Amino acid sequence: MDGKTKWYFADGEIPPMGDDPEVYGHESLILFNPNDAEAHVKVCLYWTDREPTCGETVTVGAKRVKGLRATEKKDFLGEVPNAGEQYAISLESDVPIVVQYGRLDVRQTNMAFYTTNGYSV
Repeated sequence: MDGKTKWYFADGEIPPMGDDPEVYGHESLILFNPNDAEAHVKVCLYWTDREPTCGETVTVGAKRVKGLRATEKKDFLGEVPNAGEQYAISLESDVPIVVQYGRLDVRQTNMAFYTTNGYSV
């Protein structure tokens, strides 16, 4: 099976709004399951000033991809981090998966979108 079962992303922070209210900054996780078995992924959010929020598992079908946006309550355990609030993420899957993190920062006219893989074991 390809991928890893534990993933960590230390630098979560929703970018503040830019000048255009129709374009908003966001962060997302893309969970890719390249394997033949369905993956069940437990998501935990870690905060600077309160206990972690851990919730239901997210299911990623075999040979499927699932996106989770930090600005969507339904995707992030009923939480939406405030712009500028620091947090971290851990994922634990029963099947190895590949995860990528992306951030769109719209504070200036030439927006910045970047992605990174987290630490995995």
